[in-house]
Parts: sequence; structure tokens; C-alpha cells
Amino acid sequence: MKNRWLIALSAVGIHICIGSVYAWSVLTKPIMEQMGFSLQETTWTFSLAILFLGLSAGFLGTFVEKHGPRVSGLTATTFFGIGMFGTALALYLHNLVLLYICYGVIGGIGLGIGYITPVSTLVKYFPEKRGFATGLAIMGFGFASLVAGPLMQLLTANFGLVTNFIILGCAYVVIMSASSLYLAPPPKQPTKLNTAKLSTITKAPTVIRQYTVGEATRDWKFYALWWVFFTNITCGIGLLAVASPMAQEVVKMSPLAAASMVGVIGLINGFGRIAWSTISDYLGRRNTYVLFFLIEIFAFYALANTTEAFLFQVLVLIIVSCYGGGFSCMPAYLSDLFGTKQLSAIHGRILTAWGMAGIAGPLLLSFIRETTQSYALCLYVFSGLFIISLIIAIILKVKTSRKEKLISNNMMA
Repeated sequence: MKNRWLIALSAVGIHICIGSVYAWSVLTKPIMEQMGFSLQETTWTFSLAILFLGLSAGFLGTFVEKHGPRVSGLTATTFFGIGMFGTALALYLHNLVLLYICYGVIGGIGLGIGYITPVSTLVKYFPEKRGFATGLAIMGFGFASLVAGPLMQLLTANFGLVTNFIILGCAYVVIMSASSLYLAPPPKQPTKLNTAKLSTITKAPTVIRQYTVGEATRDWKFYALWWVFFTNITCGIGLLAVASPMAQEVVKMSPLAAASMVGVIGLINGFGRIAWSTISDYLGRRNTYVLFFLIEIFAFYALANTTEAFLFQVLVLIIVSCYGGGFSCMPAYLSDLFGTKQLSAIHGRILTAWGMAGIAGPLLLSFIRETTQSYALCLYVFSGLFIISLIIAIILKVKTSRKEKLISNNMMA
């Protein structure tokens, strides 16, 4: 039998490789200078990668369920590896279209498959700590930029852009292959658990109906979760896209201080994922999402009105922790509502919200910023969007709590 902690380590191995996409901004300036591409052309590479991450996760979740974590992990490795090596070729040829195809499309597909591959497996190995398990893997995705960013800078400075992608591509293929080969589903007869205790810890129904992906996507709860996930990412990624220039413009931080804040954001993004998902095992996912949106309503509103650097940084880091927590708590929330039978496929469908938000967030913020010459209105809009999400999260909490009581009463009867 596989060691579940090594399974968790394998999941982290995959996520810390594919999470390097968050360090793309480190390469933006070198690519612009050496390739002659504009900022918009270079940034679209990242946007395409996030878009295809969401689309591939959404439509290939069934593939992951059908073939298992080992095959899907190796498939992710293949796509992501080809994407990295193809990017090196595109930069060598100074070909923008090839860059979009290799890093954005092919690499993005590898990102999507790799992101959802370990999640369902980990939930089944840690049924008593679903939030902690998924947070552990997804934490690796958040922390990846802390490792990849400095490494990319070092490799690019010493060996050039093309060699940077070749070296990283080789390293990622080795790590992802080794991690994928260890992944395996748990035994079909799971270890006996104290059902009453499990129900108390996860705040999930005592008996969870095992939905297929088709059944889940016909349920209103799925679309409610899609919206709250989309809102959380749209507002979070919009803020992340302008954190440094906004800090310099609004609270007059120096470029160096703003860059240091961005580094701390990476830490909080990673720690927030494991911290919030672990907390959700005790508070319950329903209460945790209500808490997320209460915090973010007031944090975005306060951010629009602050001109003090310390308070600005505190508010940004609070928002980023909730942003990361929204990612890590979602798979466990889905398993609470829809079971684990086809969790990878259902989670993949939800991740289409990430692909849409990766484009919507930065576009919405930049449009309002250019129109009003201020960040304040956009932050008010984000705060308003979270009021809508809070209402939806409360409805979800009330409706599913009522259903849980009915199930429990029927079992006792």
C-alpha cells in the first residue's frame, strides 16, 4: 500500500513545477528587450496559459478520472515539457505565434491536467482532513513562484532566455515524471473511519451522494460555486496584476519596497492556501466561504480609502490569503456537496472559472483605471461583487445545512 504522505509529496512535486507559471512576470522584461515584443504581446502569453489551464481542466477532468492519476500525471508532464522546450525554440526563432502556441496553448493544457490530477486522489487518502489534503497540494502551486522566480532570473542572467527554458524544462520533466509514477488511487476498501467524527470535522453530510460530473453540472449548487470561485479569482488576480504599481502610485512606496511586498505576497498566497484549507476542516467549508467574503468586502473597501503604506500592505496580504484560500478550499467543498466519485472532473469544470477570471480580472481593472485615472472605483466594484458572492454563499450554507438535517433525521428514523 502506498504511503499517503509520499502521495501528498508527489502532489506537491507536480504543483510546484506547473506553478512556475506565476513567475512569468520575471521574464517579461527580458523577453521584451531581447525579442522586441511589446508588453501587451508578452503578457498575452501568460493570459493564454491561464485560459487554457481553465479550459483543459474543465474538459479533460473526465480523462483524469478514467485513466487515473499516474497516466494523467505523465500526460501533464508531456504537455508541460513540450511547452517548455517549444518556448525555448520560439524564443530562439523570435516567433511570437509559436510562443503563444507552445507556452500558452500546449503548456496551458499541461497546467490544467497537472493541476487537477492529484486532487481527487489526495481527498481519498485523507478523508478525515479533506481541506488540509487539498491545501497541501495547492500550496505548492502558490509557493512555486518563490522558487521559480529567482531561479529564472539567475538562469536568464547567466545562460540566456533559451537555455533557461531548456534547463527548467529538463528539471520539470524529471520531477513531474517521478511524482506521477508514485501516484496511485487508494485501495478500493478504505480504512474504517468513525462516521460521526468525520461528519463533525468536515461539517459535511453524514451520507454524501456520489454525483457524476453530468449530475453535478445540472445542480444549481455547482453554478453557485462557479460564481463565487470566479468572483474570488477575478478580484484577486486583478489586484495581483497591479499590486506593485498601485503601491507606488497610491501610497508612494519605493520600487524596491513594492517589489519586497510582491515577494511577501507569494509567501502569503502559499501559506494562505494550507492555513485556510486546514481551518475549513474545523469551521466547515460553508462557514469558511462566508468568512472569506465578509473579510474581502471590508478589505477592498478599506483599500480604496487608504493612503498609509503599512495599512495598504496589511489589507493586500489579507486579500491575497483569502484569494489563495479560495483555491485550496474549493476541492474539499465540492467533495462535501458532490462526493469524490468524479471529483477531478467536477473540479475541472469549476476551474473554467479560473480561465475566464484570468482574463476578466486584469482587463476589468485596467479598463476602469484608464477610464477614471484611479484605482478606487475598481476596488469599490470588487467590494460590491463580494457582496453578491456573500449572499450566494449564505444561501448555499442555509440550503445545504437544511438538506443535511433532513438526511440525518431520515437516517435516525
